[in-house]
Amino acid sequence: MSNNKERVCIIGGGPAGLSSAMYLEKKGYENYVIYEKQGKVGGKCYSPKIKVKHNGVEEEKSFETGAIMGAITYHAVSEMEEFGGYHHKGPDFKEGEPNMRREFRTLDGVIDEWSNPKANFSFKKLFGLLRLKKQMKRLNKLMQTKYVGYDCYGHLGVAKGEYYGISKGVDGHCGATKENSFPNYIKGTNPNLKDLALPFSEFCKLNKVEEVQRIWIAPFTSFGYGFFDEIPTALVMKYLDVTTALEFVNLRLWTWQDGTQEIYIHVNDKLKHPAILNTEVVKVERPEGGKIKVTISQDGKESVEEFDKLIVTTPLDLFKDYADASEEEKELFGKIIHEKYCDYIATFEEGKSPNISGYMVENMVPERLGHAMVYYNRWQCLDRDCPATVYALRNHAGSEDVSFEYTMKTMDEDMKRVGFPIKDKLYAQEVYYCPHVSPKDYAEGWYDKLEALQGKRNTFYAGEIISFGDMEDTCAASKDIIGRFF
Repeated sequence: MSNNKERVCIIGGGPAGLSSAMYLEKKGYENYVIYEKQGKVGGKCYSPKIKVKHNGVEEEKSFETGAIMGAITYHAVSEMEEFGGYHHKGPDFKEGEPNMRREFRTLDGVIDEWSNPKANFSFKKLFGLLRLKKQMKRLNKLMQTKYVGYDCYGHLGVAKGEYYGISKGVDGHCGATKENSFPNYIKGTNPNLKDLALPFSEFCKLNKVEEVQRIWIAPFTSFGYGFFDEIPTALVMKYLDVTTALEFVNLRLWTWQDGTQEIYIHVNDKLKHPAILNTEVVKVERPEGGKIKVTISQDGKESVEEFDKLIVTTPLDLFKDYADASEEEKELFGKIIHEKYCDYIATFEEGKSPNISGYMVENMVPERLGHAMVYYNRWQCLDRDCPATVYALRNHAGSEDVSFEYTMKTMDEDMKRVGFPIKDKLYAQEVYYCPHVSPKDYAEGWYDKLEALQGKRNTFYAGEIISFGDMEDTCAASKDIIGRFF
């Protein structure tokens, strides 16, 4: 039975940790603490401010190194916006606001208008686009009928042909109704959902919709979420459900003037107990029948705090290394895989910056590990004076990883090859990205095994692994955990 007087420890001040605190407050909990290892909140939603000069005028602008965009399906993020009082821009962008326009480029730097039947017209191209349109309609119908129940947050029951969770639906979009839209819980049985354990490439082949991968690849693989031959379909389709995918195609997207990190800075500022920064949890002890003991390190000094409950929002495969993990936890968490996603913010030789974001789809294959897949031009009002963020993946299941150094060098070469020679790197990083499990482990019920651990030893698991590694699914997972267990 929940008791809102209990003292709760939240590990992590990213979107999962801050949304957990927000939802706790909404349920009357005030005795909670958030520990954040870094000196900032927001986790991978990091939006550094950089001084840029355009037409002789210098000003400070926000840039992105993690999350970039949202859409009408970002329900939990909307609740965070409302709580913090900081709201998105778009989808109708005004002059001077960050813009979401993009282009596609070949590796020779030529603009690829693959989706425009009039550009470089050929009957082969026209028939290919007609085939793609037909398969998109087929997939939309399949997801509403054969795979009904796929579009709820989380993965409970899917491996058994069941579904249970908060609906992601938007009333009036792609068949969603008022009763089947956020924030309603939906529940049911559908044996076809077992197909969602298949790698997405196999799922598309099974359903004769292989062409739709051409649309899904840009907002999925280039954004660091892995390759379609290794990722369970559930991760692809729950993140890019049909509504969200269509919003992406039609550029009906959101972004944030001062960066996605500002969402979480504002939420943190409004919490009764903001995150305690520069504080690392180095040990967790959960004695049977006793208080949870959390050892924290601040400025090189360690101390122990006691709690009634623990919410872990940081990587579970790392949690088992500093906590008194059971054999069951060690085995389960040891199956987690993550992507090694690299990016940097760069300036370019004078007058040679991209003035629009771009995708290099030819690099979005395992054979091109370490190559630049996408570059993000955030401020088109700066024209050719704008720095850009460039992204690449350096790992793939079954392939040998390429090194971080190789990736940085190869990304530079790619940008020069397509006409954007880099002058300086202002910021570079590799991040732990998109924690997930293999199709095999998914099919064998990994998520149902994790659910069975929720609440044991007064410990609850939230964060990216619960649903998906974007900020919307992460925050919605916190809503679900707090709603069901507190």
